[in-house]
Amino acid sequence: MKDHSIHYRNVKVNGLNLFYREAGPSQAPTILLLHGYPTSSHMFRNLIPMLSKNYHVIAPDLPGFGYSDAPDHTQFSYTFDNLTATIQAFVDTMEMKRFAIYIFDYGAPVGLRLAMNNPEKITGIISQNGNAYEEGLSNEWNPIQKYWKDPSEANRTALKGFVSKEVTKFQYHHGVSDPSLIAPETYTLDQKFLDRPGNIEIQLDLMKDYRTNVALYPKFHEYFRKHQPKMLLVWGNKDPYFLPAGAEAYKKDIPNARLTFYDTGHFALETNAEEIGEEILKFMETVPE
Repeated sequence: MKDHSIHYRNVKVNGLNLFYREAGPSQAPTILLLHGYPTSSHMFRNLIPMLSKNYHVIAPDLPGFGYSDAPDHTQFSYTFDNLTATIQAFVDTMEMKRFAIYIFDYGAPVGLRLAMNNPEKITGIISQNGNAYEEGLSNEWNPIQKYWKDPSEANRTALKGFVSKEVTKFQYHHGVSDPSLIAPETYTLDQKFLDRPGNIEIQLDLMKDYRTNVALYPKFHEYFRKHQPKMLLVWGNKDPYFLPAGAEAYKKDIPNARLTFYDTGHFALETNAEEIGEEILKFMETVPE
């Protein structure tokens, strides 16, 4: 009988303790799941059991998130380049030779940097509201973009509301037609981590650095055009942050990308995990090992 248990593990990477979830047969093709803001690998709790019947699934918590170490922002550089360096070290430590990546929100710029740096390792990309095009950025980004243009203390302070429990709850509920599908432990757990001493500065550093992701978009597009990775786009069409136009834009560079919209918000796995899981299983059958 196969063991479908999810294992909760820790590994030391670049001096940091990284927490990760692992399931499925170790010899099977691997899928690396990269979470976004303000969550953790907990967001994949409903998806992992579906995928792990056929695949080896690994879902780490990024530094500063979930159960991974969150050193003070004066001790660790919270940039997307540095998050990627940590996940690269994680991939190397785990001896992951070939894998597909699932990218969402902050996991997108991390995963796409990883893909650009290791094109030979990437078998396919699943983007669930993982933006890589300027047309995908909604007006909700305006206050953050203001901070990019003028990183003053006043503009930084103005963003502190982004880590409030009201905004966290909004991220889960906006665009969801049936709020009873949203498990309360999702935003409650996220908020518990956001409320840790010093965490607000970590998050503000990352919001400031997000501008480097937008600056890299042309490089991401170049990677797409050159390597034509197998691509599945599964997108909540009522996402307040990443618009449907951002999903459609991928097809300019990867014409064969598969795109499905779901009538839901940012955290599409909370409402549509089963349908998305089935799409991923179909997609993975087309992906080279």
